[in-house]
Amino acid sequence: MAISTDEAVTRPTEGGGRLVSLDVFRGITIAAMILVNNAGDWSHVYPPLLHAEWDGWTPTDLVFPFFLFIMGVAIPYSFAKRISIGQSRGKLLKHVIVRSILIFALGMLLSGIPNFNYSHRLILNILQRIGIIYLLSGAIYLYTGIMAQAIISVLLITLYWLAMFLVPVPGYGAGVLTPVGNLWWYVDEVLLRGWHQHIFYVGSWKLEHAEGILSLIPSVSTVLFGVLTGHYLRSDKTKIEKASGMMVYGNFGLFIGIIMSIWFPINKLLWSSSYVVFTAGFALEVFGICYWLIDIKGIKWWSRPFLVFGTNAITSFFLSTLFALILDLVKIHQNLSSSQVVSTSLKEYIYKLIFAPIGNPYNASLSYAIVYVILWYIVMEIFYRRKIFIKI
Repeated sequence: MAISTDEAVTRPTEGGGRLVSLDVFRGITIAAMILVNNAGDWSHVYPPLLHAEWDGWTPTDLVFPFFLFIMGVAIPYSFAKRISIGQSRGKLLKHVIVRSILIFALGMLLSGIPNFNYSHRLILNILQRIGIIYLLSGAIYLYTGIMAQAIISVLLITLYWLAMFLVPVPGYGAGVLTPVGNLWWYVDEVLLRGWHQHIFYVGSWKLEHAEGILSLIPSVSTVLFGVLTGHYLRSDKTKIEKASGMMVYGNFGLFIGIIMSIWFPINKLLWSSSYVVFTAGFALEVFGICYWLIDIKGIKWWSRPFLVFGTNAITSFFLSTLFALILDLVKIHQNLSSSQVVSTSLKEYIYKLIFAPIGNPYNASLSYAIVYVILWYIVMEIFYRRKIFIKI
């Protein structure tokens, strides 16, 4: 982990390193992550800001794959810069391993708070998954060429599809795609039983927000599709050709993903093969628009908050998540009478004091989330102006 005050970080260029549009797209994704993870009242959340319960998708289901896709786009830029200054493949792999371990460790820190008893915790939560997927994707990038990367990205989602449909689960058979009884569920049941229980029952069934072990395989394809996009953007094509190409390939991905979903439904928790292709296509569309607006048309007036988030992405996510945990852990004791004391979290106290009076509970819950994003934008704006960029 390092803190940089290099002004070049704030001046991304297409030829030399970072793309402004990529930082902005990353910032949009981080802002969306903070928004959907910090509802004021989880009993009152507008459906688009919740994950789909099982099959299907909502805008919230696009956020994590977008981040992985962006991570992939950045890999050719980041590694090309390191190669240009003479770093060997072995040294680059060491960098990938160290970075993966740091990201995983930060995730474990967040998952462990407050007592670091990891029983029934999400061991493969967001940062932990990012760390593992980055390690696998970075190694593939370092030791393969563009064609091999394209083949591997398709091969992984194909093998995952075949495994989900052909490998029988004891007591259930093959091809089960219900929440209980599928291969994804079975692998976690066998490998993580008694440590990480991602399925628990409330009434019929309910799943925590965890994609499991087996879905790491297709997640690598999400990153590799981003890597291929990075290669494409570093090509000799004109900016107009690149923007139009991203839109064409994006539409193709959306179309193919929808066709694939007829047999293997779009499903975030399973990280289904159709979900990989569909979200990669969607990411290309959004990134293509950002690229066209910012790097071609120079329309940047709207992008400052997202640029600020995007240039300190992991820091923004980690600190905002850590602070949200603190708000839940700190207790406020209120004396309702001489014999009755009520204890509430600091978050609940703030919510009831400031946001609940809004009236409509859904608007109140959303208002809390929006204000939380704005507060973290202010914090990261201070980082940005002081040229503090924490690299992991």
